[in-house]
Amino acid sequence: MAENSNKSSTPIALIFLGLLGAASYMAYTPKFILWIYLGASFITFLIYAKDKSAAKKGKWRTPEQTLHVYSLLCGWPGALIAQQWLRHKSQKRSFRIVFWITIILNVGILVWSHTENANNYLQRFINK
Repeated sequence: MAENSNKSSTPIALIFLGLLGAASYMAYTPKFILWIYLGASFITFLIYAKDKSAAKKGKWRTPEQTLHVYSLLCGWPGALIAQQWLRHKSQKRSFRIVFWITIILNVGILVWSHTENANNYLQRFINK
């Protein structure tokens, strides 16, 4: 991917986290969801930083599947920021395709969780 395509990574992550913060502030989204995203993003950023350092030193690397799992589990904003700031995992096309799929899945689940359908499903699940 061209370097210009990465320039929007940090704003995308910050806009998402800002919107999530606003939704939490307005009590539309539980505050713990915001904290999960912030914590997972911080951890994911650190994992990317460690992997970038290992790559430079020729040491053991974090498997790409692990990076994708952290992204899927709410760490994708931190991964986006790490990809831009650290210039790590930002060029490999196959990685980026799977990475964006994890973002779509994660955000899709978050949006779905705000629907009445999700509320009904969770109520049935809790009442079992």
